[in-house]
Amino acid sequence: MELHEPELRDVPVTAVLAALADDVRLQIVRALAEGGEHACGTFEFGVSKATRSHHLKVLREAGLTRTRVAGTSRFVRLRREELDRHYPGLLDAVLAGPGRAA
Repeated sequence: MELHEPELRDVPVTAVLAALADDVRLQIVRALAEGGEHACGTFEFGVSKATRSHHLKVLREAGLTRTRVAGTSRFVRLRREELDRHYPGLLDAVLAGPGRAA
């Protein structure tokens, strides 16, 4: 199964910012920044499976994450190095910004 994962050079910064504007997606990005690759099913955040899948798709299509398919499982990771190269300081600002869970 092919998943759409754009090259970051083709993603406008506005698409990245729009993906990060949602609280659930921001929580997912923060979790990925702290812990590397995660199985998609491990993200709870009080949303349904379908909603979680939607949020992960938005992050992937905005160039923020990569998804690896292994059998029936999917594993997601943050594209940190690429994001830092294309949008220097953006993730650091978002991860340290207001709304950070204590």
